[in-house]
Amino acid sequence: MAGYLQRIADRELVERLGYIGAVLIEGPKACGKTATATQHAETVIRLDEDQAARRLMTLAPERLFDNPTPILFDEWQVEPAIWNKVRRQVDDREGKGLFILTGSATPTDDASRHSGAGRFSVMKMRPMSLFESGHSNGEMSLAKLIAGDRQTGLGTHLTFDELLKRIVIGGWPELIDADETGARRWLRDYLTNIVEVDIQKLGSRRDPSNLRRLLESLGRSVAQATKAVELAKDVGGEDGPIAKETLTAYLTALERLHLLDNSPAWLPHMRSRARLRTAPVRYFIDPSLGPAALGLGTSDLRHDFNGLGLHYEALVIRDLRIYAQPLDARVESWRDADGHEVDAIVSVGPNKWGAFEVKLSPDAVDDAAAALLRFKAKVDTSRHGEPACLGVITSTGAGGLREDGVHVIPIGCLGP
Repeated sequence: MAGYLQRIADRELVERLGYIGAVLIEGPKACGKTATATQHAETVIRLDEDQAARRLMTLAPERLFDNPTPILFDEWQVEPAIWNKVRRQVDDREGKGLFILTGSATPTDDASRHSGAGRFSVMKMRPMSLFESGHSNGEMSLAKLIAGDRQTGLGTHLTFDELLKRIVIGGWPELIDADETGARRWLRDYLTNIVEVDIQKLGSRRDPSNLRRLLESLGRSVAQATKAVELAKDVGGEDGPIAKETLTAYLTALERLHLLDNSPAWLPHMRSRARLRTAPVRYFIDPSLGPAALGLGTSDLRHDFNGLGLHYEALVIRDLRIYAQPLDARVESWRDADGHEVDAIVSVGPNKWGAFEVKLSPDAVDDAAAALLRFKAKVDTSRHGEPACLGVITSTGAGGLREDGVHVIPIGCLGP
């Protein structure tokens, strides 16, 4: 496809197709699922657009499978019955890499839909990282950092103004070359469609005004462990907090549309007696959604350094998740009751991990490095092993290993 930018997900999709019959790619609308899947499919069936294909689902579904494989069923949730039919085809054909399904909304649980265990591999896809969009040179590899290798890089090519634009515009493939004004309008319309159309299609009617207030509250809560009770107060406004059940339904709808990407708490064995916090830290799937929900542009962020730091953290966490996924690694957060926090713990199994602090200003690196070393001293490394990497991910400058053993990592150098 002309203009296609290679994604980290391409290699992962090839690997998954090599060992299982069908791969389901899940992610938010417009993150690039269809474009990536199309690169690897011989047949493309767009169930959200192809009325003839939907009619065949009722009249002669076997005809849909009488095509060269891999067959891509795009937006499969439009015809949920395709799940069981693909599953049966995988069983009957006993092959690998036969089908790709993409979905931007998770259907409700259906007792008639059989488990895909052993037939389907589920692969998450997010908007583009800075490396994929060409804004990071990738000189400092997360895989090599987690392997314990020393890394160096120079990130001065990514200017402060360009970094602000990457936060506001995000990693949506359609917006990579967009100007800020056009991107903000696109994102405004994207959220309007989510509130007024996509969520309403999921089931019970949801109040669009409440949903907009929830998005705004989540925008203010980015990179923070905001409790549900606080979100409920924000949504209810002068009328008082909305019911817990209502808030849960709203958040579930956003999760089913793959718009939330929270960091669960890492709960290691500790030398310290401090009680660990277990609440997740809240993030959208892409850093642009927070500013979009709040109506913020680059000029607004430039005048709110504290808020900018949180939205910058959201960008870094998105990229860490994208780079960590091929490693089968988890990205979590850590906090204790004494107020000590670590922004990201990247772990591959129980005994291979790295800890990262996110700091917008290079001037904050010394304090962040000291905090990481204090954190390392609290972890029971006899049970978890020594950290493969301690790193401070900052906005610009030179990257490398400090004398204290902490890596400095400009975001414009970070890559898979």
